[in-house]
Amino acid sequence: MIDLNADIGFRNATKYGEELCGDHMDVITQEDGSTVIVLADGLGSGVKAGILSTLTSKMISTMMAKGLPISECVETIAKALPICSKRHIAYSTFTIIRLIRNKEVEIFQYDNPLVICLRNGKNYEFNKTKLEIDNKSIYYSRFDLCENDMFIAVSDGCTHAGIGESLPFGWQRESIISFMEDCYSPTFTSKAVTTLLFEECMRYYNGKPKDDTTICTIRMRKGEYLNVAFGPPVKKADDEKMMSTFFERKGKHIICGGTTANIASRYLKKPLVVDNPVYIDPDVPPVASIEGVDLVTEGVLTISKVLLYARDYLGSNRYYYRWSSGKDGASLISRMMFIEATDIRFIVGQAINSAHQSTKLLPVSFNIKMQLVAQLSKCLKKMGKNIQITYM
Repeated sequence: MIDLNADIGFRNATKYGEELCGDHMDVITQEDGSTVIVLADGLGSGVKAGILSTLTSKMISTMMAKGLPISECVETIAKALPICSKRHIAYSTFTIIRLIRNKEVEIFQYDNPLVICLRNGKNYEFNKTKLEIDNKSIYYSRFDLCENDMFIAVSDGCTHAGIGESLPFGWQRESIISFMEDCYSPTFTSKAVTTLLFEECMRYYNGKPKDDTTICTIRMRKGEYLNVAFGPPVKKADDEKMMSTFFERKGKHIICGGTTANIASRYLKKPLVVDNPVYIDPDVPPVASIEGVDLVTEGVLTISKVLLYARDYLGSNRYYYRWSSGKDGASLISRMMFIEATDIRFIVGQAINSAHQSTKLLPVSFNIKMQLVAQLSKCLKKMGKNIQITYM
């Protein structure tokens, strides 16, 4: 059986004229390795809707993170959510997608547009069981996952796009399915698919959404491993142990930092080639090369740029064209992390680089390096990557 991994991408827009989005999303990893994605939509828009959706999403995520059965979480939330006395609809709706060790999927849907599943690029209408919980109808599904399965979850801001204007009844689910089938490619990342759908939705809104809009795409794909060595170990005697551990791991290998590159060069008995460095991006130091290593870059400044791109990737994605085509070290790392890899394993040396202590650019220290790894890992987890960090 093929080991599958989840590639997750999402994007949202706030209702035109409001400052706070009324939708909220959370992605958590459970102790057994299962991933839970929660999309909640608060009633109305603005601050009140934002608070309602955030509370709903956080309550579900917290309960599931503590190991409570998903059915119990759903029942607790369903009973807790009040119904608006005037509009007779819930103060918050939600969609829960649980990827059970990337082998099965479990879906709970309450009043959000129904989740779309593409299998081999075509719409797959999976079975749904209707559950009645505290007079609320919740749809439940569970089935096996297949390679290239794609799930698309949206808030009703997506299906309301163009309503009363270019689309009299809004952008209905059937039309969204047709759009996604037409532009489907098994090579597209979840973020690329999300962006295509998001931009089409905003086109129907003429760039001024009349409702909070959230789109989340999940793509199941084969595992691809990436290993990153960042910084030398505390004890010089551990240099060989660190490199042995690093190169024994399957997948591609990235070395970050000059001292780390020299250690790798000695271990592999291959020269570190740094002749005629080309500054493709003046903000990013040039790359080097070692035979047997996929990429060799500078350390802190390059990883700082990757972190900038990672945060943007999870948000507006305005830097996409820069890092997706750039030839500098930060762009190359970003493509390998954001697009290619499903599992990323860091091996982080905890030695303080004395060369950084005198730099006028940054008061770089051990703590900053650790923070960079922690913050970048947090972003990568939100993308659905499996992260492992080893300190030496």
